[in-house]
Amino acid sequence: MQQEWGRLAMIYTRILEYPNQQLDRYFNSFKELAGSRPLSELRTAEEAAAAAAAAAALSEASVQANEGEVHPDGTEQFPKPVSAGLTEAEELQKYIAIREEMYKKAKEFDSKIIGFETAIRRPYFHVRPLNVAELENWHSYLDFMEREGDFNKVVKLYERCLIACANYPEYWMRYVLCMEASGMLDLANNALARASQVFVKRQPEIHLFAARFKEQIGDIPGSQAAYQLVHTEISPGLIEAIIKHANMEYRLGNLEDAYSLYEQAIAIERGKEHSQTLPMLYAQYSRFVYMVSGNEEKAREILVQALEHVQLSKPLLEALIHFESIQSLPKRINYLDSLVVKFIVPDLESPNVAGPADREELSCIFLEFLNVFGDAQSIKKAEDRHAKLFLPHQSTSELKKRHAEDFLASDKAKIARSYSVPSPAQSLTGAYPSAQSQWTAGYGLQHQAWPAVTQGPVQQWAPGNTQQQAAYGAYSGYGSSYANPQMVASAPPTAAYGAYPTTYPAQQAFPQQSYAQPTAVVAALLQQPASVPQAYYGSYY
Repeated sequence: MQQEWGRLAMIYTRILEYPNQQLDRYFNSFKELAGSRPLSELRTAEEAAAAAAAAAALSEASVQANEGEVHPDGTEQFPKPVSAGLTEAEELQKYIAIREEMYKKAKEFDSKIIGFETAIRRPYFHVRPLNVAELENWHSYLDFMEREGDFNKVVKLYERCLIACANYPEYWMRYVLCMEASGMLDLANNALARASQVFVKRQPEIHLFAARFKEQIGDIPGSQAAYQLVHTEISPGLIEAIIKHANMEYRLGNLEDAYSLYEQAIAIERGKEHSQTLPMLYAQYSRFVYMVSGNEEKAREILVQALEHVQLSKPLLEALIHFESIQSLPKRINYLDSLVVKFIVPDLESPNVAGPADREELSCIFLEFLNVFGDAQSIKKAEDRHAKLFLPHQSTSELKKRHAEDFLASDKAKIARSYSVPSPAQSLTGAYPSAQSQWTAGYGLQHQAWPAVTQGPVQQWAPGNTQQQAAYGAYSGYGSSYANPQMVASAPPTAAYGAYPTTYPAQQAFPQQSYAQPTAVVAALLQQPASVPQAYYGSYY
């Protein structure tokens, strides 16, 4: 409307640089504009000045080349006339060709990203969580763009992603790491500040990531401040924050400060009426002391002190058994046996809050310990006790299971007549983990559990309700290992004293559920073999 043809041509040029859904229409409109207006009106002042300077440089270079020529016949040669430049039509053709090349590159790039773009259903921010497919699409899109190597496009895509995914710490962490790897530390710090101070400031994982990141770039005071923020405001008593902070102080040579962190956290938790994290703190503190200083007496003293201040629990007894297993002979078998009996044997006067599964698992851990270090009498005593307490319940469960399977087998003919059964159908038992207990390294018996059924995508950004995202390279370590400090769970032990319980409660995985059609379910039930009772000792020895 203002007849600013040069500015209009510049807008078309900028549009043709990037893929978009209407790229063909914009290119055709640009060609119509270029064919209807003279080139002098389409060029901006800067483009006209640049074209004049290029023409002058070309003319001067031609004159110098003619003057420097040597002719063998010795005759004087006059300078050849230099053209003032290309003709108007040639200039216009060149002007359009440059933009056509930009258009072709944009079209080629558009064919590569069209799949990612169409999978983005919510490009705007909303408090409702995104579904898993869209979150994975953003990760895949970012992977592709980083492989392309165009830094400007990478930054733009991250900024687009963080509009829709502002509540997900993992994308902020990835952005920070990508900018750091590209040498753009200012952009990395800017993204980290926006995440930790505005968008996900109430989530502890971003502050733990900030503490580790600042330590790596040499900002030790900033790292310590990030840990302190978690201890005091974000998530007081978070075991992972205490452990990581203490480990950093040890790396810096501040061993006493590391001890002080554990002792302060233990003192705070002891002031609570029913602290579920206190046993784990004692176990981790003892493990830390033994690993960094080799002080066996102090490590044992911490565990003994724990028995005086907390109720017997599986993490604490497991730590005691593992600690005793790495000490020199003789082992304190009778002492451990008395503690295990108090934990696993029901007492009406002082009921144990531990569930049957935890008691049985600890009994199995102690059995494995005795199998290595005990004598025949102590092994027999523990085996008889375990069989009396836990095997009857297992037998009843197996009997009910067999009874149900026999009922299904007896009605096979009726079901076959009622349904059209495809063959062969997959057994339902293959879709679930085996119910047989499995031994792992060390002494821990890990019971397998039925996978939890979810009714929809589990949001990761909300506190206390997290999900495991698809593994993503260097970023999988963030955002998936943080749990509420009040949730304590035992984890598989590892070798030597590293077999103590893990540093923080393990996150529960939520496998994707598949729902079979009724016909397939019936077929699968018909395919199930009869249950065979499994010997107790066969699974342990």
